[in-house]
Amino acid sequence: MTKSLSRLFRREQMAFLGRDRSAWGPHLDRVRAFLGEGLQEADPVRPVLVLGAGSGLEVPWDLAPATTTGWDADPWSRIRTLARHRRWPPWVFEDMTGGLGELEAVARRCASEPWSRRWRNPEQAARRLTGLLPSLTPVPRALHAWIQDHQPGSILVANVMGQFGVVAQRLAEAILGPGAFEADPERADPLADALEAWTHRALRVFLTELRISGARLWLVHDCAVIFSEGGLDLGPWAEDWRGQLRAGGPSLEVHDPLAGLRVGEQLEACGTFQHRERWLWDLAPGQRHVVEALAWQPGPP
Repeated sequence: MTKSLSRLFRREQMAFLGRDRSAWGPHLDRVRAFLGEGLQEADPVRPVLVLGAGSGLEVPWDLAPATTTGWDADPWSRIRTLARHRRWPPWVFEDMTGGLGELEAVARRCASEPWSRRWRNPEQAARRLTGLLPSLTPVPRALHAWIQDHQPGSILVANVMGQFGVVAQRLAEAILGPGAFEADPERADPLADALEAWTHRALRVFLTELRISGARLWLVHDCAVIFSEGGLDLGPWAEDWRGQLRAGGPSLEVHDPLAGLRVGEQLEACGTFQHRERWLWDLAPGQRHVVEALAWQPGPP
């Protein structure tokens, strides 16, 4: 992974940790309980992998078997985990999507003229990147190799899948400049649409690697981000989270961090769900995330 990508992951993690966490208590309690259940039920003699381990804020490392490995691309994540939990587990610092390095290289080629090395204006660079993005399909080679080498019995995914698209957009902005994206939300933005399609492909191949790993999966992820000042609540479980939503405000603005992918649909035909739940996370004033937690057992080979 390049130094620029490492710096980007670190900035994203610091921005997250720098938010006001005073209202996060209920969310953190639920996600820690869910991941803690996954760690406690893991086979103690088989490897356990925690993807998106971060700084240990959401992962109860005191419950993790000795065979547990953390994975987070933020170069400081392992040190923060040590400071928070007095635990120094094995760690992987690779890009788990397998596609951000290629995206970075292509964006840099689009940003400058190869014959003069002069920077193109952001609009020109954005058009070139938009045209090339459909040809990029992330391949999580590092994740595939780790799974093949270690054969984990359990894999926990700690609220990281919703970050794939955010990091891809931040990467494009850092290279092309903010002018590469359409400032008016009412107008079409071809580059944003192309990055969303890239994110969908990245998530699909990522989930495929998890599904064929043979491991039990414990997945926590944002399935929606809702911007509203009104009251919100979730009713009984529904296959589509929107069927659970009880809205008290006049209007809602909804963002899909999973780029149209439905995690449950990707898994339901190949195994069984032992646990499914959703809750609202008040991340910031007027910004609520619909969090989904799925415990999945693979079916017979």
